Amino acid sequence: MRNRPDKAIIVAHYFMSKSRKSNRSDFSNKKLQKLLFYAQAWSLVLRNKKLINAKFEAWIHGAAIPAVYRRYKTYGFEDIKEEFDESEFSALSDDEKRLLDEVWNVYGKYDADYLELLNHNEAPWQKARENLSPFEPSDAEISETEMKQFYGAKLKKA
Repeated sequence: MRNRPDKAIIVAHYFMSKSRKSNRSDFSNKKLQKLLFYAQAWSLVLRNKKLINAKFEAWIHGAAIPAVYRRYKTYGFEDIKEEFDESEFSALSDDEKRLLDEVWNVYGKYDADYLELLNHNEAPWQKARENLSPFEPSDAEISETEMKQFYGAKLKKA
């Protein structure tokens, strides 16, 4: 029996599937990292719990999960072409799939550069990178508390 991928990879594959079904060819590692970040942030706000058990770091190009980044770094800025079995999506609850569909509907239409710019203009990433120059590498963790507060406030304003 094959080992099931970890939840972050299952969520990554779910977004890859959404991208392929929408015939988009702009699904880079950078875009994936931002989609994972927004999925986690909105899960914290809407479900009051983490979607994936991973820490996001405030990298130069925005939020990233190091292990997921490393898995796909050979693709560079190109579309990720990894093959996967959609049966692994059974590990996601219906509630999680609804959340991911909403995240995709809101953020999936944007390219990686726009999502990076968006991420750079939001408090969770900014606070994690406080006192760092724009091009200084960092492994500073983005606070889940900060994510929940910031995106929760956005929801209240909406």
